[in-house]
Amino acid sequence: MSLYRDRGIVLRTYKLGEADRIVVVLTAAHGKVRAVAKGARRGRSRLGARLEPLSHVDLLMYEGRSELDIVSQAELVEPWRAFREDLNRLSQGLAMTEAAEHVAQDGDAAASAPLYRMLVGALRELVERPGPLIAACFYWKLLALDGAQPVLASCASCGAAPPVAELVAFDISQGGVLCRNCRRGLAVSPAALEVTTWALSGQLGRALKVPPGPIAAEVAHLATVTLEAHLERRLKALHLLEVD
Repeated sequence: MSLYRDRGIVLRTYKLGEADRIVVVLTAAHGKVRAVAKGARRGRSRLGARLEPLSHVDLLMYEGRSELDIVSQAELVEPWRAFREDLNRLSQGLAMTEAAEHVAQDGDAAASAPLYRMLVGALRELVERPGPLIAACFYWKLLALDGAQPVLASCASCGAAPPVAELVAFDISQGGVLCRNCRRGLAVSPAALEVTTWALSGQLGRALKVPPGPIAAEVAHLATVTLEAHLERRLKALHLLEVD
């Protein structure tokens, strides 16, 4: 078995046997990796404490003979204690890692490398400078990375664009925004459309500065609904704090 070192974000973990744990890690150089952390569920295991979801870790691993590699060592790159202290940040962080796991392909290093960098940047922003649109901007960027960047400058159905046509709706199945004549899906305000355009057109910093309020709430809802439609599943982590 060959030994390799890489950095990664722990996306998910689940039990294996009585004491082991399987970890799903989005790595910088080896794509999405599934590995066994032996003894990680024992009470005093330092390895297990460093391999919780959302952990940013430096890993030493063996390539396994099966589809599972083996974790030999794990060291925290960034502690990110804020995720253990703030349920809102925790749910947003877990939702982003959940979405990343559904998009990333096992062992596809070339495709996963930009996703890893994007996820690290979004989680770091969430810890250091929390704002209402960090997760939403990550979702829009993730859609673009997965080949589903929406059309925002003209009607995705008929091609009409302002000022000739007013863009009033959004439907990912149609490819993006829609004019009044073609409208279906979700209604979208001009302000929310503008902020979404910032997130996808090189003005991410501007989008992240939008304060809490109706516009941020609309953009966040639109991004979440759109991503869930693209993935064809709900983001379970995002709805952990919902009250029926």
